[in-house]
Amino acid sequence: MQRDVAPGRAPARSQPAGCGSAESISIELMTSEHAGQVLAIYQAGIEAGDATFETSVPGWAEFSAARLADHRFVAVDGYARVLGWIAVSATSRRPAYAGVVEHSVYVHPAARGRGLGRRLLEALIASTEAAGIWTIQSGIFPENTASIALHRAAGFRIVGTRERIGRHYGRWRDVVLIERRSRAT
Repeated sequence: MQRDVAPGRAPARSQPAGCGSAESISIELMTSEHAGQVLAIYQAGIEAGDATFETSVPGWAEFSAARLADHRFVAVDGYARVLGWIAVSATSRRPAYAGVVEHSVYVHPAARGRGLGRRLLEALIASTEAAGIWTIQSGIFPENTASIALHRAAGFRIVGTRERIGRHYGRWRDVVLIERRSRAT
């Protein structure tokens, strides 16, 4: 499969195990400059099997078009390596749901356990609150206990479990529906 990569950028490489320290990590708006590395991290999440129903990574143009530009961030180390990303998509075109978004957060396997998911969630919460978005929601496979714990610590609540909501590699999967309501609205 060929993936779109920003002009002038080499395709993403897997980051080494020593992916920067927490002190040298910055949270930045995601741009096309990050495309290859963002998609590589997404691919790693897909391959792990408990992050998404998706089975392949889209090209950058499709990925970017599906996510709101003002509410997508990357965690970048001092060597310009993307270690994680977070982004939201609108849940509906209906005006009543204009303040409801669905998010995804992914951290490179070698950078997990360093608080990057928390920092990415904090950046997303700040940007969505400033924009008047009142609900951030997501669905998480119940087996992804680390993600559920991360979200609960960030103020998300479990709404419920959607049983057998979709098929993934030939088997039915449940999804835990989570949400965070804005304190500003």
